[in-house]
Amino acid sequence: NKAARWLYDAAKNGNKEAEKLLFSFYSKEFEKYAKEGNVDAQFHLGKYYQENKETEKAAKWFYAATKNGHKEAEQLLFSFYSKELEKYAKEGTDVLHLAFSSGLSSTYNNAVIAANDIMEEYPDCKITVIDTLAASMGEGMLVYYAVKLKNEGKSMEEVATYIEDNKANVISRFTVDDLHHLHRGGRVSKTTAIVGSLINVKPILHVDEEGHLKSLENARGRKKSLSRILDMMDEATRDYDGTNDIAFLSHGDCEEDANYIATEIEKRFGIKTMVNILGQTIGTHTGPNLIALFFMGNKR
Repeated sequence: NKAARWLYDAAKNGNKEAEKLLFSFYSKEFEKYAKEGNVDAQFHLGKYYQENKETEKAAKWFYAATKNGHKEAEQLLFSFYSKELEKYAKEGTDVLHLAFSSGLSSTYNNAVIAANDIMEEYPDCKITVIDTLAASMGEGMLVYYAVKLKNEGKSMEEVATYIEDNKANVISRFTVDDLHHLHRGGRVSKTTAIVGSLINVKPILHVDEEGHLKSLENARGRKKSLSRILDMMDEATRDYDGTNDIAFLSHGDCEEDANYIATEIEKRFGIKTMVNILGQTIGTHTGPNLIALFFMGNKR
């Protein structure tokens, strides 16, 4: 314990060797706390992987820490943007980057600054950064359509135009099972969390036109909240004349509920659903049993 204490103090003061040794002693604990949303654990995991030149893992944890408000992680993430973009610029490869919502994170602004710096140094390289105003599988849905268009032979400019023209049509509807997690994330008041839990209120939220997380309405009980987001999908797609050939669904370790929603979507709308488990960064804000539904529709 004394050794760990000294290593911890040395690591906090910037000693790289102490940081490596501390991580090697407690790697499983760091990973556990990082996955639970501990911002310091996320940051130090990023630093460890950066020192070991494991770029993808480092960027993943710096990104997680940045979304949780860690300023130093944000600065380091910016350097990753610059390095990755420069790599493609040197290869002569143009880049289309679909960024996480500017209403929820500074990563879009960091990407724009990095892209402008790189294009100034490499004027023949074109880098387009789009603010998706979306998160999680809502952002993933835009990536899905971008890849689909690329595979159909569309140019980068045509793909970028489609994403810009249609990003406001990415609709999200999601519900959580426990209001206390939203309270800890600053989304609802303590009173709302306590009273809502007592009367079994399940909030239904979405990401709005400006990319911010907003509450839409409340349902009484889990079953009604799941039924309601399906009804909301019907309302938002009823007169939609764009492409709506797939739904995306993210769940917080509640596979049975996710399968129920996917089955109902196929019955009611005749389309398949891509189902995925929620990542740990957003999951720390919502708690378990989140159901998040994404689809193309008329308006957010």
